[in-house]
Amino acid sequence: MKHLNLFEANDFSDKAFKRILVHDSPYFKILNFNFKAGQELPVHSHDIEGEVAIAVIEGNGEFLGKDGATIPARTGDVLVCAIAEPHGIRAATDMRVLVTIAPPI
Repeated sequence: MKHLNLFEANDFSDKAFKRILVHDSPYFKILNFNFKAGQELPVHSHDIEGEVAIAVIEGNGEFLGKDGATIPARTGDVLVCAIAEPHGIRAATDMRVLVTIAPPI
């Protein structure tokens, strides 16, 4: 087993969003991203098969999609999509996000 407290392990940075690798295995990868208000992970996609889940564990902002599409993102919200589908996130407040990718890239 592995135990990690995201609130203690990963802080915020004014210069760029911070990320830590929480878990990596042949089955899935988990990353924690911390965004200060106004920071974002730009819309991107990966030309592979698989899925990504983006869970907001603190704060709020917007999930980003292709052609400027946005969906509100609040604490407790989870976005699930094919990893080949354009996706991103923008923080309106300080925001902690947990990203799961399966299979891992």
